[in-house]
Amino acid sequence: METKNIMIVGVGGQGSLLASKLLGHLLMSQGYDVKVSEVHGMSQRGGSVVTYVRYGDKVFSPVIDKGEADYIVSFEILEAARWLPFLKKDGQIVTNTQQIDPMPVITGAAEYPSDLVKKLKESGAKVDALDCLSLAEEAGSAKAVNIVLLGRLSHYFDLPEEAWMNSLQANVPEKFLEMNKKAFRLGKESGQ
Repeated sequence: METKNIMIVGVGGQGSLLASKLLGHLLMSQGYDVKVSEVHGMSQRGGSVVTYVRYGDKVFSPVIDKGEADYIVSFEILEAARWLPFLKKDGQIVTNTQQIDPMPVITGAAEYPSDLVKKLKESGAKVDALDCLSLAEEAGSAKAVNIVLLGRLSHYFDLPEEAWMNSLQANVPEKFLEMNKKAFRLGKESGQ
Protein backbone atom coordinates (compact mmCIF):
# COMPACT_ATOMS: atom_id res chain seq x y z
CA MET A 1 0.00 0.00 0.00
CA GLU A 2 1.08 3.58 -0.48
CA THR A 3 2.33 5.42 2.57
CA LYS A 4 -0.36 7.17 4.63
CA ASN A 5 0.37 10.27 6.69
CA ILE A 6 -1.14 11.40 9.97
CA MET A 7 -0.27 14.66 11.71
CA ILE A 8 -1.11 14.99 15.39
CA VAL A 9 -1.16 18.65 16.35
CA GLY A 10 -1.89 20.37 19.62
CA VAL A 11 -0.56 22.21 22.59
CA GLY A 12 2.08 20.90 24.97
CA GLY A 13 0.68 18.89 27.88
CA GLN A 14 -2.37 17.54 26.03
CA GLY A 15 -1.10 14.01 25.49
CA SER A 16 -0.23 14.16 21.79
CA LEU A 17 2.94 12.12 22.33
CA LEU A 18 0.97 9.29 23.96
CA ALA A 19 -1.51 9.44 21.08
CA SER A 20 1.30 9.08 18.51
CA LYS A 21 2.85 6.24 20.53
CA LEU A 22 -0.52 4.44 20.59
CA LEU A 23 -1.02 4.92 16.86
CA GLY A 24 2.50 3.69 16.12
CA HIS A 25 1.94 0.59 18.27
CA LEU A 26 -1.45 -0.07 16.67
CA LEU A 27 -0.19 0.24 13.10
CA MET A 28 2.91 -1.90 13.74
CA SER A 29 0.68 -4.58 15.30
CA GLN A 30 -1.24 -4.64 12.01
CA GLY A 31 1.96 -5.35 10.04
CA TYR A 32 2.75 -1.88 8.70
CA ASP A 33 6.15 -0.25 8.56
CA VAL A 34 5.74 2.82 10.80
CA LYS A 35 7.79 5.96 11.38
CA VAL A 36 6.85 8.33 14.22
CA SER A 37 8.59 11.66 14.69
CA GLU A 38 8.07 14.64 16.95
CA VAL A 39 9.26 17.21 14.46
CA HIS A 40 8.28 20.50 16.02
CA GLY A 41 7.41 21.10 19.59
CA MET A 42 7.84 22.90 22.81
CA SER A 43 8.18 20.71 25.83
CA GLN A 44 6.50 23.16 28.15
CA ARG A 45 2.75 23.32 28.45
CA GLY A 46 1.14 25.74 26.07
CA GLY A 47 3.61 25.47 23.18
CA SER A 48 2.60 24.12 19.77
CA VAL A 49 3.41 20.42 19.34
CA VAL A 50 3.36 18.44 16.10
CA THR A 51 3.97 14.71 15.70
CA TYR A 52 4.12 12.85 12.39
CA VAL A 53 2.97 9.24 12.02
CA ARG A 54 3.64 7.63 8.65
CA TYR A 55 2.77 4.03 7.79
CA GLY A 56 2.66 1.70 4.80
CA ASP A 57 4.51 -1.23 3.25
CA LYS A 58 7.85 0.58 3.51
CA VAL A 59 8.31 4.06 4.97
CA PHE A 60 11.66 5.75 4.36
CA SER A 61 11.22 9.09 6.12
CA PRO A 62 9.23 10.27 9.15
CA VAL A 63 8.64 13.74 7.67
CA ILE A 64 5.34 14.93 6.18
CA ASP A 65 5.52 17.85 3.75
CA LYS A 66 2.84 20.42 2.89
CA GLY A 67 -0.10 18.91 1.07
CA GLU A 68 0.75 15.32 2.11
CA ALA A 69 -1.25 14.64 5.31
CA ASP A 70 -4.12 12.20 4.88
CA TYR A 71 -5.29 13.08 8.39
CA ILE A 72 -4.75 15.95 10.78
CA VAL A 73 -5.74 15.02 14.32
CA SER A 74 -5.98 18.25 16.28
CA PHE A 75 -6.25 18.65 20.03
CA GLU A 76 -7.17 22.32 19.68
CA ILE A 77 -9.10 24.03 16.87
CA LEU A 78 -6.57 26.84 16.17
CA GLU A 79 -3.83 24.22 15.73
CA ALA A 80 -5.98 22.54 13.06
CA ALA A 81 -6.13 25.87 11.23
CA ARG A 82 -2.39 26.49 11.69
CA TRP A 83 -1.44 23.16 10.07
CA LEU A 84 -4.16 23.14 7.36
CA PRO A 85 -1.63 23.69 4.50
CA PHE A 86 -0.22 20.22 5.25
CA LEU A 87 -3.57 18.48 4.54
CA LYS A 88 -4.05 16.67 1.22
CA LYS A 89 -6.80 17.95 -1.03
CA ASP A 90 -9.11 15.08 0.01
CA GLY A 91 -7.68 14.81 3.54
CA GLN A 92 -9.64 14.56 6.78
CA ILE A 93 -9.38 16.73 9.88
CA VAL A 94 -10.49 15.23 13.19
CA THR A 95 -10.47 18.02 15.76
CA ASN A 96 -11.37 18.88 19.30
CA THR A 97 -13.43 22.09 19.38
CA GLN A 98 -11.67 23.23 22.56
CA GLN A 99 -9.95 26.62 22.41
CA ILE A 100 -6.70 27.19 24.27
CA ASP A 101 -5.51 30.78 24.04
CA PRO A 102 -1.97 31.13 22.68
CA MET A 103 0.38 33.64 24.29
CA PRO A 104 -0.48 36.55 21.89
CA VAL A 105 -4.15 36.22 22.89
CA ILE A 106 -3.32 35.92 26.58
CA THR A 107 -1.21 39.09 26.46
CA GLY A 108 -3.86 40.98 24.47
CA ALA A 109 -1.68 41.33 21.36
CA ALA A 110 -4.14 39.30 19.26
CA GLU A 111 -7.69 37.96 19.29
CA TYR A 112 -8.63 34.29 19.04
CA PRO A 113 -10.13 33.77 15.55
CA SER A 114 -13.87 33.13 15.44
CA ASP A 115 -15.81 30.44 13.54
CA LEU A 116 -12.76 28.26 12.90
CA VAL A 117 -14.72 25.08 12.14
CA LYS A 118 -16.75 26.98 9.54
CA LYS A 119 -13.58 28.53 8.07
CA LEU A 120 -11.87 25.13 7.87
CA LYS A 121 -14.88 23.68 6.04
CA GLU A 122 -14.98 26.69 3.69
CA SER A 123 -11.35 25.97 2.78
CA GLY A 124 -12.57 22.68 1.30
CA ALA A 125 -11.31 20.44 4.10
CA LYS A 126 -13.40 17.58 5.43
CA VAL A 127 -13.82 18.42 9.12
CA ASP A 128 -15.01 16.16 11.92
CA ALA A 129 -15.19 18.47 14.96
CA LEU A 130 -16.36 17.42 18.39
CA ASP A 131 -16.15 18.55 21.98
CA CYS A 132 -13.55 16.02 23.13
CA LEU A 133 -13.06 17.74 26.48
CA SER A 134 -16.67 17.11 27.53
CA LEU A 135 -16.45 13.49 26.39
CA ALA A 136 -13.14 13.03 28.24
CA GLU A 137 -14.68 14.44 31.42
CA GLU A 138 -17.65 12.09 30.95
CA ALA A 139 -15.16 9.20 30.75
CA GLY A 140 -13.58 10.30 34.02
CA SER A 141 -10.71 12.69 33.27
CA ALA A 142 -10.11 15.86 31.25
CA LYS A 143 -6.71 14.35 30.43
CA ALA A 144 -8.36 11.71 28.21
CA VAL A 145 -8.96 14.15 25.31
CA ASN A 146 -6.20 12.34 23.39
CA ILE A 147 -7.98 8.99 23.68
CA VAL A 148 -11.36 10.50 22.73
CA LEU A 149 -9.70 11.86 19.58
CA LEU A 150 -8.20 8.46 18.76
CA GLY A 151 -11.62 6.91 19.23
CA ARG A 152 -13.05 9.36 16.72
CA LEU A 153 -10.11 8.78 14.34
CA SER A 154 -10.72 5.01 14.50
CA HIS A 155 -13.99 5.67 12.65
CA TYR A 156 -11.87 6.32 9.50
CA PHE A 157 -9.76 3.14 9.74
CA ASP A 158 -10.74 -0.37 8.79
CA LEU A 159 -9.03 -1.91 11.83
CA PRO A 160 -10.67 -4.08 14.48
CA GLU A 161 -11.59 -2.36 17.75
CA GLU A 162 -9.74 -5.15 19.54
CA ALA A 163 -6.46 -3.93 17.98
CA TRP A 164 -7.09 -0.40 19.30
CA MET A 165 -7.87 -1.84 22.76
CA ASN A 166 -4.68 -3.93 22.70
CA SER A 167 -2.63 -0.79 21.96
CA LEU A 168 -4.35 1.02 24.83
CA GLN A 169 -3.56 -1.88 27.13
CA ALA A 170 0.10 -1.90 26.03
CA ASN A 171 0.61 1.85 26.51
CA VAL A 172 -1.67 3.02 29.34
CA PRO A 173 -1.07 2.21 33.04
CA GLU A 174 -3.49 -0.43 34.35
CA LYS A 175 -5.15 1.93 36.84
CA PHE A 176 -6.23 4.26 33.96
CA LEU A 177 -7.11 1.55 31.43
CA GLU A 178 -10.89 1.29 31.95
CA MET A 179 -11.32 5.07 31.95
CA ASN A 180 -9.32 5.30 28.70
CA LYS A 181 -11.35 2.50 27.11
CA LYS A 182 -14.50 4.45 27.96
CA ALA A 183 -12.97 7.65 26.48
CA PHE A 184 -12.09 5.77 23.29
CA ARG A 185 -15.63 4.40 22.91
CA LEU A 186 -17.22 7.80 23.57
CA GLY A 187 -15.06 9.31 20.82
CA LYS A 188 -15.78 6.46 18.43
CA GLU A 189 -19.53 6.54 18.98
CA SER A 190 -19.99 10.33 18.90
CA GLY A 191 -21.75 11.70 15.83
CA GLN A 192 -20.30 14.03 13.24
